[in-house]
Amino acid sequence: MLCKLWNDEAGFIVSAELVLVATILVIGMIVGLSEIQHAVVQELGDVGEAIGSVNQSYGYTGFSAVKAKGPSSFTSGSVFTDSTDDCDGNQCDLACDPAAPEAAKP
Repeated sequence: MLCKLWNDEAGFIVSAELVLVATILVIGMIVGLSEIQHAVVQELGDVGEAIGSVNQSYGYTGFSAVKAKGPSSFTSGSVFTDSTDDCDGNQCDLACDPAAPEAAKP
């Protein structure tokens, strides 16, 4: 039985090298996912700026139809002018604050 256990190669032995490789892989994944998160936030900010820069102003003129007996229909015109919103023109930054040291408790 001891000979069978000695020759068995189906198991997995955790060694210091495997622990080191796994640790480096996990740390690399965390850094990579953090960079992906920053890139997604930046792209969503760009999409928000693109939507905010769309001019939504409109206007249309009135209409009236006149028959021999006098006016029969009338529609007045309207206009809307888009004004600047709070974060239009890249005024609001979405960024992480720098790390701050812990302060002493009062």
